[in-house]
Formats: sequence, structure tokens, C-alpha cells
Amino acid sequence: MVAVRDLAFIGFLVALFGMGFRRPFLFVLAYVYIDLVSPQRLTYLLLNSVPISLIAVVFAVGGWVLADDKRDTRVAPRQLMLFALLGYCAVTTRTADFPVEALEKWDWVWKALAFAIFLPLTLRTKLRIEALLLFMVLSAASIIIVGGIKTIFSGGGYGELNLMVTSNSGLYEGSTISTIAVAIVPLILWFRRHGTIFAPDWRVKVFAYALVFASLLIPVGTSTRTGLLCIVLLAVLMLRDAKRRLIYLALIAATPAIVYPLLPSSFIERMQTIKGYQGDSSASTRVAVWQWTIDYARDHPFGGGFEAYRGNHIRFETVKAVGDGNNRTLERKLEVDKARAYHSAYFEMLGEQGYFGLALWLLINIAGIFRMEVIRQRYRKLPAMAWAVQLAGALQSAHIVYLLGAAFVAIAFQPFIYMLIGAQIGLDTYLGRKRAEAFRQPFRRSRPAAARAAVA
Repeated sequence: MVAVRDLAFIGFLVALFGMGFRRPFLFVLAYVYIDLVSPQRLTYLLLNSVPISLIAVVFAVGGWVLADDKRDTRVAPRQLMLFALLGYCAVTTRTADFPVEALEKWDWVWKALAFAIFLPLTLRTKLRIEALLLFMVLSAASIIIVGGIKTIFSGGGYGELNLMVTSNSGLYEGSTISTIAVAIVPLILWFRRHGTIFAPDWRVKVFAYALVFASLLIPVGTSTRTGLLCIVLLAVLMLRDAKRRLIYLALIAATPAIVYPLLPSSFIERMQTIKGYQGDSSASTRVAVWQWTIDYARDHPFGGGFEAYRGNHIRFETVKAVGDGNNRTLERKLEVDKARAYHSAYFEMLGEQGYFGLALWLLINIAGIFRMEVIRQRYRKLPAMAWAVQLAGALQSAHIVYLLGAAFVAIAFQPFIYMLIGAQIGLDTYLGRKRAEAFRQPFRRSRPAAARAAVA
């Protein structure tokens, strides 16, 4: 059975690489799949001994250099910001508190940032933007579907849901996949309505709704509080585009009463710890680490480089209710720990890259949300541009959900979000090129009419 699974992964990649020699953009998609799913970690033969990620990125860049159309290539301000962040991280890595460990993280961080800078250059058409997002969604779906099925049959549990591999990194980490699973829901719904690679017939719609259901099951299966908060935020964001808001609000209000009896007890017990962080050791540790990071940044305003958290020593108090009724008492316990991870992208950036790195990272993310809103407002009155308006809204909502999840997970350099940023930049520059082409049309057509025709 292991050999069959290995052959399936190898066959898929060989076919994808083979088609890439006729359509070089497929090398970009191959790298997306490899970077997100890590098939080399899912096999026991061949793939885990071949540098398939390096091969994919070499072919992707080489294909763009040799075969792609580079006329009117645009470099967006956010690409320059990403380049500045890449350079700044390189400097802090050289002066890191823990140089050996810092180099290990730098080895994959620079690739995520460099690919995000390169990616928009390849997104010259609407079809390419859609293909990129489709590969991103389906790559995450390959993990989400497995997790959803296991949740239905086993109920899952914190640290117990096995997502194909016994790994706690990348998209296979519970809180990370919970955040990403909820974040891609708006994109899934966009494909249900505007997809062209797979026409949105009844089969696509059934699959889309099933994938949304599986995505919402992931926070249950992983028992992550982060995932629950992301679901609540997503419900609020979707209110913006709801056509029948009163019905939507009624459904949202009724959902807890309907779902609560179906939830596993392990999930309910863990969600109850949201009420007070001092009653949960994990939450108390996070708060203590965040306070340590703030103090550390005062003495190290430029950060301590990657993995700087390894130098922390923290003391915190947990408070636990013991007994029932009149015999109920509070039990206080002093705990000491060290080298505890940040458990927050914001504090990860502050501790590792200092105030400047945090500010630059926030600017990149906030600029993405702002630019998507610009697109939504610019084209909202053009029926032919409904696909772009709703895609910008989906990318914006996905980004906002990520930023909430990032408050509780150290995913500041998660490759998925930088691919999402790359897609945002690609959509922005694509529409910008189309507007510019419209205004270069012969004056026998009115400029507004030409603009609408060119971007449709």
C-alpha cells in the first residue's frame, strides 16, 4: 500500500512537470503544491531523497525568464516591501542570538519571501490568477478533507488529529491548518460562482459546499480556540455580502443551539478555557511569553533574529477552580518555564525582527487589505467586473481571518499567506495593466467604454 501511495505522488508530479515543458506556468503551480503539501514527507521512497522543491522553483523561474511575456511588467510597491523585509531578515540572521538555529529558519523563510516577490510577475492573466488560487485551495483541501473525515468518525482532539503525517509544522500544525481552513472559505465560495477552470455546475457546487463543511470541521477536530475565533470573524465578514441579512443573522443566531449537542466534549471543554487565560497553562504561558517579548524588544529594538525566543525565562501563575458549590476554592500555582515559543505572529516579528520588522510586516499586510478594498470600490458598479469585485473581497476576507489567527499562532512567515499576498498583487497589477491598455485604445472608442471592455 505504501508503494502504491508513493507511485501516485510520483505519477502526479511527473505529469505536472511534463506538462510544464509546454506550459511553463505549471512549474509555478507545481512549486505551490510542493511547498504547501510537502509530498516528500508523505512518501517513503524516492521523493524524500530528491530535491523536488528546488527543481520546481528552478524550472518556474527559468520558464518565466525564457518563455514568458514580459511586456509591461509591473513591480508593485508591496513587492518592494517584501524585498526590504527579506533584506532586513538577512541582516538580523547574521546577528542572531542563536545563529545556528536562526540559519535553519532562514533556510525556508527566504524562499517564502523570494517566491512571493517573484509570483506576481507570472500572473499576467485572469486564468493564471485563478489557477494559482485553485492550486492553493486544493493543496490545503488535500489536508482538510482528511482532517474532516477523521473528525466525523473519531471526534479528533487537541494534538490528537493526525493529518496524514505525524508532523507539527507547516499546514500540518493544528492551529495553522485551522486558520488556513477557515480563511479559504471565501475563496471556495468564489470558485462556486465564478470559476472557469471547473465550470460551476452542480458537481462543483456540491464539492465546494462539502469542502466548506470540512473546513469548518477542522477547528473542531483539532480543538483549537484559534479556529473557533476565526469562524466567528468569518461569519461577521460574510454579513457584508449577504443578500438577505435578516435571514443570515437568524441562521447565525440559531447555529450554536443546533451545533452544540453534536460537538465532542473535548472540544467544548477546551473552548471553555477562552473565558479566562489563567485557568489554562497553555494560555498563561502565552501571555507570559508576550510580556517577556515586549521587555526584550525594549533592550533589543532591532530584534534578536530568528528563534530569539529560545532565550526566554518566564514565571507565571495559574488559577484553577477546585471543588463544587460551597466547597469551591481557587488553587494558585506558580510555574517556571524557558525557551517557550511566541504563539503569535505579532510577537514573533517583534522579538525576532524588532520594531522595524514588525512595522514593515504590518504595512505589507494592511496594504493588501486596503488594495483589495480599492478594487472592490472601483469596480462595484460594473456588472462585467463582478468576478474581480468578489475575488478582491474573498482575498481580503481570507487575509483578515489570517491576521486574527496569526494573533495566536507564530505564522508570520507561513508560505500560504505570502502566496495569498502574491495573488493579491497579481490581481491588482493585472487590472492595472488592463486599465492602461484601455486608455491606449484608439480614440474612436470612448475611454470609459474601452476601460470596461478591456478588463472584462
